[in-house]
Amino acid sequence: MFISEKEVEVRYAETDQMGVVYHANYLVWMEIGRTNLIEDLGYTYAGLESEGYLSPVIDLSIQYKASLKYGQTAIVRTWVESHGKLRTSYGYEILHKDGTVAATAKSEHVLVKKESFRPVPLKKVDPSWDAKYCEIARVKN
Repeated sequence: MFISEKEVEVRYAETDQMGVVYHANYLVWMEIGRTNLIEDLGYTYAGLESEGYLSPVIDLSIQYKASLKYGQTAIVRTWVESHGKLRTSYGYEILHKDGTVAATAKSEHVLVKKESFRPVPLKKVDPSWDAKYCEIARVKN
């Protein structure tokens, strides 16, 4: 299984009144992780958009385990959990530097045409990208 890692410095603006990272910022870090994974594989999400496609989130779950605070570093680990004809699920672990799990998550996406929002298989848009996702997916369909 291929896992991409990206370090993110926790900024003061990402914390709440209790001094911990506000829960919605984990979603931003997941997007950073997903984009990094795609780039680590040799593709770009921006390139996909420029060709007229989007990959909206259709489902999301996150479990918070151990809060992160300002000044710490989050390590975002991202992988392809599963990849089917129309849906791709990504898995995430957000860790403290010492390896303590701060959060685990999963997001599910579809690929759609920008102008119509009609789903389209990644295999039709980029067969090599589709093949790579099939190869590295943790759960084989």
